[in-house]
Amino acid sequence: MPTPLPVAVPEPAPLPTLPTPAAPSGDGRLLFDVARPDAAGRVTARALLRALGWTPGLTLHVDVVTGAILITPAADGAHEVGAREELPLPAAARHLCGIAPGEPVLLAALPRPNTIAAVLADLHARILGEPS
Repeated sequence: MPTPLPVAVPEPAPLPTLPTPAAPSGDGRLLFDVARPDAAGRVTARALLRALGWTPGLTLHVDVVTGAILITPAADGAHEVGAREELPLPAAARHLCGIAPGEPVLLAALPRPNTIAAVLADLHARILGEPS
């Protein structure tokens, strides 16, 4: 049996250089929580509200965008932060997003632009087409 010829080992391809992430100014971290709406559509989100500086009685604007409920402070808002630091998820918005009482909802607080987004916690599984 003949001796095999030596094979040159290829040089590994260089890894791409990733850009340096920009440091957030102030405390611009994205914060998450999971809550279950009660029968009236309220969710308790004390940690998120405190991180954003939202206090009971703050008036809010609630809108639905691409299957997510977006909640922002607004002087002319029709809703408000509850006395026990709960957020309202109005019935029409819950219906448009497929959120039922007791179902887990993922809440994301975005310090800039001072918004809380609420989506079904199993949304990622539905997007990927896996059964929930």
